[in-house]
Amino acid sequence: MAYRETEKMRNRKAEARKRIIECTYGCVADGGFRSAQITRIAACAGVATGTIYRHFESKEDLFAEIFRIATQREVDKVAEALAAEDNAVSRLEVALRQFAERALRGPVMAWSLIAEPEDPKVEEERLKFRRAYAQLFEQAIRDGIKEGCLPDQDARQSSTCLVGAIAESLVGPLSPAQADTTEQAETNDHDPLVNSIICFCMQGLTGTRR
Repeated sequence: MAYRETEKMRNRKAEARKRIIECTYGCVADGGFRSAQITRIAACAGVATGTIYRHFESKEDLFAEIFRIATQREVDKVAEALAAEDNAVSRLEVALRQFAERALRGPVMAWSLIAEPEDPKVEEERLKFRRAYAQLFEQAIRDGIKEGCLPDQDARQSSTCLVGAIAESLVGPLSPAQADTTEQAETNDHDPLVNSIICFCMQGLTGTRR
């Protein structure tokens, strides 16, 4: 007789998977992917290390899932800002500012998502989500061109430049070498840095000084 998984067993498996994801996410938020050791995750989730590998084929697969979850949250925030009822220039400025400010408020996770060296599976996800950001910005730029608040330009190329500029601008400030403690990083005044990044990006889009 073939084994049939009961509803109770399915629920237990789903709950274990959820705990594994939550604990891994917490480890990454606290110390980056480098601190997310399988033994630590298993202890936090209250499961055996073997249980983790029953839900994820490898540590790399688990990390890729955490990367997708964390980055999707940030992409959704950018999409939300770009969906506001305002002209395209204002929407782009708000979205870029939110991107930078959220990264600087959570520097450890942001560093992990933007620049922490990782295995190829995570790097592949990183490229996918960079494209996701670029596609959102591209549509907003096209809207701005139609509205007449942005000059004619290659929207796709401009959006790619935006993503590259803001990500690269944050690499140094987010680097673990730049912040002695998370508390210190949280209390720093990031306004000058954010304003500088936004000014550069908006000048590039509009062709004018702001």
